[in-house]
Amino acid sequence: MTDQPTAAICLIGDELLSGRTRDINVQTIARFLAPYGIPIKEVRIVSDEQADIVKAVNDLRAAYTYVFTTGGIGPTHDDITADAIAAAFDVSIDEHPEALAILSERYAAVDTEFTPARRRMARVPDGANLIANPVSGAPGFQTGNVFTLAGVPKIVEGMLGDIGHRLKTGKVVQSVTVRGANLREGDLAEGLAKLAAEFETLSLGSYPWFRTVQDHGVALVARGTDEVLLRSAADALEALIVTQGITPERLNGEAGGNGGPAQTGAQ
Repeated sequence: MTDQPTAAICLIGDELLSGRTRDINVQTIARFLAPYGIPIKEVRIVSDEQADIVKAVNDLRAAYTYVFTTGGIGPTHDDITADAIAAAFDVSIDEHPEALAILSERYAAVDTEFTPARRRMARVPDGANLIANPVSGAPGFQTGNVFTLAGVPKIVEGMLGDIGHRLKTGKVVQSVTVRGANLREGDLAEGLAKLAAEFETLSLGSYPWFRTVQDHGVALVARGTDEVLLRSAADALEALIVTQGITPERLNGEAGGNGGPAQTGAQ
């Protein structure tokens, strides 16, 4: 571990691996963590197999300051994440009194039977702290440096509201984008490699967009925590684009062509 906190995400579910469900939780969690200065360094997707979940969680929690898991804490037979987290931490799992009360009250309020299947959602690894769920009631939980969230995006977003106060903050990573229309990555590759070596403490990236023959180009993005160095890197990126006879456009933050998502074309 370093002084700069880091995070990883473990997405759990066969539906993600099969392509049936498209994940948007990575983007939600990454954007949530950015103002806290906590970059996402790794994302894994694992199946609904306890051994796979245990291995992934143990690998990630040893390597990063925080781990966020999503999925597998519902009422069905394949919701095994709570058991897997308990196994990863080598602790027992039992009904949490507070979680049981929350769920009991929730189902009573909507006049719905609190079945044994629904009661499974009150099972939490011993020693874990609950994470409030303002959307559907069933709480997530924190075990050590691992935050276990639901898989439904709206619920993930709601649960994150009870996590910020638990986090150690770091230096916020900022970014600047310099883009040039009608460029291709190959036009800039050699010069960009030299600048990456010169600004070795920053992350430099190249992101082409291609919408039409008339609307294409390359956005160059510099990321880092040193504002002065970022400004210098932005100047250098602009100069690189100028060498191609193109007038650069500078943006604070990141964007693709015309502010939309970049799409890769022939380079």
